[in-house]
Amino acid sequence: MLSKFSSIRYMYIRSHFYALFLTTILLLAVLLTLHVVFDPAWLTPLSIFTFLSLYLVLGFFVSVYAGFKSSGNLKDRIDYLSLQITQYANGNYDTRIEMMEEDEISIISNDLNVLGEKLKNQVKSLQRMAEERAEYAKSAHRTATVEERQRLARELHDSVSQQLFALTMLAEAAVNQINRDPEMAKQQVEDVAKAGLTAQTEMRALLLHLRPVYLSGDSLKDGIRKLIAEIKQHAALEVDVRIEDHLTLPESVEEHIFRIIQESLSNILRHAEASEASIHIIKETDKLFVSIRDDGKGFDEGKLDRRKTSYGLNTIKERVDELGGVFQMKSRENQGTYIDIRIPI
Repeated sequence: MLSKFSSIRYMYIRSHFYALFLTTILLLAVLLTLHVVFDPAWLTPLSIFTFLSLYLVLGFFVSVYAGFKSSGNLKDRIDYLSLQITQYANGNYDTRIEMMEEDEISIISNDLNVLGEKLKNQVKSLQRMAEERAEYAKSAHRTATVEERQRLARELHDSVSQQLFALTMLAEAAVNQINRDPEMAKQQVEDVAKAGLTAQTEMRALLLHLRPVYLSGDSLKDGIRKLIAEIKQHAALEVDVRIEDHLTLPESVEEHIFRIIQESLSNILRHAEASEASIHIIKETDKLFVSIRDDGKGFDEGKLDRRKTSYGLNTIKERVDELGGVFQMKSRENQGTYIDIRIPI
């Protein structure tokens, strides 16, 4: 009921009632003044009371009628505006309002028409951007897939394929030497076994690299331990893992750290010829420290060609850069490799 009596029609009626009240007060003041000052015979208290009573009754009905009548046009025009806003809220930006009057409400209706046109253009722009973004995502996915296939093909050719070719040549040579020189044939068979072991190690490293890179709901610690357990099933590599029990990190950081650990272990299996490795992850105040070390053959950093650096090391550094961290690597021949990472949290 309160909302009904707050409508435009009742506001108009109340304004007419207010005008009626003020007019009645003024008439009463004038009639009383005439009665006191001039005291005409026809102006008696009864006549004053009768006149004002009739005036109030007639004025009440006239105010109600005038209020409803005069507010009808305004109410209809405001209803049109409300309907137009509802249409915009429902996504229908093609509707327009045309008003012949030249007043403030007509100005508002014109502004709404302009707003509808702008909203329509913005929706078209957003749809076009969404289509372009989807097409860009598809293109990026295709490009990434092609690059990854090319990289895997290169890795297979540079490692496993060459190892298998060498293994084939050694096996053929051993067959030819069995009757001529058994000792040499035996040595060549041993070389075949070594080459097969190397190729197997390379293949396991590549398979580790192809393993899903997401934690799939596991904590970082659990994900790394599962990764280590999988490695121990196929390779003679002991890995010492030290991670805080209640380490909490943002999900994106955990995914990047897990991918860095996976890439590092893949590099150790393929290149380091290590028997032991260690992974330490420590969080101190606003920094995360990640240390990855192995006792492998290492390499001379001074002789390292940065343009031909391992794809895995470049990937690790890129991921550290994405997290705003600092990447440091130290290595010496026959003394292993050390990777230290600092990431702000």
